[in-house]
Amino acid sequence: MKPERLLLAACAAIALLPALRAEEGGVGRYAPGSIASFVDGTPTLPTVVTRFNGLYYGGSYDLALPIAGLGPANVDAESYLAGLTLAWRPPIAFPTNFSYAASITLPYVWVEVSGDLTTGGTTRRITSQTDALGDLVLAPVMMNYGVTRDFHLDLRGLIYAPTGDYEVGRLANTGKNFWTFSPILGFLYFGQKNGFEASVFTGFDFNTENEDTDYLTGTQFHVDGTLAQHLPLLGGLAGAGVSGYWYDQISGDSGSGATFGDFLARTTGVGPVLSYACKVAGKDLVIEAKWLHEVDTTRRLEGDYVWLKVIFKF
Repeated sequence: MKPERLLLAACAAIALLPALRAEEGGVGRYAPGSIASFVDGTPTLPTVVTRFNGLYYGGSYDLALPIAGLGPANVDAESYLAGLTLAWRPPIAFPTNFSYAASITLPYVWVEVSGDLTTGGTTRRITSQTDALGDLVLAPVMMNYGVTRDFHLDLRGLIYAPTGDYEVGRLANTGKNFWTFSPILGFLYFGQKNGFEASVFTGFDFNTENEDTDYLTGTQFHVDGTLAQHLPLLGGLAGAGVSGYWYDQISGDSGSGATFGDFLARTTGVGPVLSYACKVAGKDLVIEAKWLHEVDTTRRLEGDYVWLKVIFKF
């Protein structure tokens, strides 16, 4: 089977397959849609890349969730993230068709969480708000291999550092208070002549224990993908398509603080994606916007991710 046909089948399956997912806090470390299309690929030529990441997430859950050592029910949550990514592809001669880069992402997060807490037989509604720096994301290894001009393999390792604000007993936190190590492998097809894109990124999240709550979130497997058609427009290249994800927890939560047990959950998401790429002062500018609506979700927050990415290559 040709690479583009294989990618087409894999991306189409994303919207149809259920996923299992469970995390302390009701949302995972990896944000669906953050690495899902051609704009997220490792740069193949020497450059410095700046990327603005804007993310909104709003979700709710009727039953109880394990959050910061508490177990609130009827949870509603909203968060906004503004992140800056700096990536560097050094001017080094690598073996034919290979490329290497590294990046760092610094996020600032605004979050509000409401839930019903029951103590001493009395239930009360509490709301928690905070804004602060989030957890730093490091990518010391980003590698690209060009199988053909149109088909590329992308391998990277992400490290999520617990630099965000965290407090036990507070519903709203901007950090997770544990480390996560995430290897990701991407398959990218972008037709230089036909403008068709089929991108798939798949990876694992290996988490350390939250020592403040004695909670160890299980290992997760995730797949993000995009199918899009790109056409010339106003001197640039405009794209429209569909993006989706599948997130599957392959081991249960554990530790003395995991009073909910394995807490296996399920979610998938799918939605439209738009992009535009052009030259500004001879440099590459790429803008991408997407909406991912969560469907078929149990035992975790269910809602919507809205992304805006602005990438400029010097």
